[in-house]
This record gives sequence, C-alpha cells and structure tokens, in this order.
Amino acid sequence: MAKLASCVLVVLAALGHLSEGIIIIPWWRLATDVKSITWENCDSGDLPGTIKSLSISPDPVSMPGDVTVSLVLNTDVSLSSPLQIKITAEKELLGEWLTVPCVDKFGSCTYTDICELLDSFFKPGQQCPGPLATYGLPCHCPFKAGSYALPTTTFKIPNLSLPSWMADGSYRVTGVLTHNNKEIGCAKFTFSLSSASSWWW
Repeated sequence: MAKLASCVLVVLAALGHLSEGIIIIPWWRLATDVKSITWENCDSGDLPGTIKSLSISPDPVSMPGDVTVSLVLNTDVSLSSPLQIKITAEKELLGEWLTVPCVDKFGSCTYTDICELLDSFFKPGQQCPGPLATYGLPCHCPFKAGSYALPTTTFKIPNLSLPSWMADGSYRVTGVLTHNNKEIGCAKFTFSLSSASSWWW
C-alpha cells in the first residue's frame, strides 16, 4: 500500500543516517540475515493505495550490510493526518502461526498517526535526506495522489539491536492503513530470520 511503502522509504533513509553513528548491540546478537522476502497487496486492487512493485536484494539481506531496493507505489487519494497503521506480526512455531505481541513498539502494534512518526524522523521544513530528495520523494504528510518511484538504490543497514521475539524463524507481517476509520491500503510480507548467534527460542 502506498503509505506503508512510503514508510519503507523513510525508514531506509533513516537507517542511512544511523549508519553514520555508532550503535551498540549485545555481543550475543552479532549479525542477522533476512531471507526469502516476499510481498503482496492484501486486496485485489480495489483499495486506493497499492504497491505496484518492490524489489529487495541480495537474498539474504545481512544486518549490518547493504540492501538494494527499487519501489513503485500508487495512491488514488491524497494522504493526510491522521494516518493509522495496524501491524499484525506472526511467527511460525511448530507448524502454527502465533501472533507476536507489541513490545517496545515492535510486533503487533498500532501506530495512531504515521505522519507524526515521519516528523519525528525528519523535522518539518527540512529537506528530505539522500535518495528521497534526489528522486523528489516526500517524507512528510500530506502525500498527493499519484505514483511514486524509487529507482534501484543501495542503502547501508547499521548494526541493529532487535527485540527478543525476533529470533530465528519464519515470519509474516500484515500492515493495514486507515484514515478516519476508512481502509486505504493493505500489504503482506513474509520473511525468515537467521542469526549468527542467538540465545532466544
């Protein structure tokens, strides 16, 4: 969906900024590989916000490491505050999909206004960073109706301290975007995690 994909762009840009600093992670969680990433729009194209294409490489994506992304998204309506996104995260365990609770803003969480979240990444009035500015992509609300495209771009992912529930295994994540209780878009992602060292289940 359009706004979720926009958030992907902003998060990637934010990771680029984080990589300029030093981020300390626990010594027992040295590296993580994200493998077999797939995505799809939840609906049949009836919602106004859709991801037209999304490519992520290499496979696996290593953290820390480089990730190359290309993205095309579309929204038939303008998007303004408040934009709520509900994330449902599930982990496969013994053949069953278990819902992951919301812990420290990770997991199955509801974010009441993504516009405020974007403003916390990048102060209003300042130029959007890196490739977002290069390709004329916005990083603040409102988002005008239309298509947005990020050509093939490489970002550096820094060392990230992941929450304990993100242990090795298979995951699926669904994001639903709403505005004033009206569904704008929905996207599903699946992936698996494999860490170099992990003490978690």
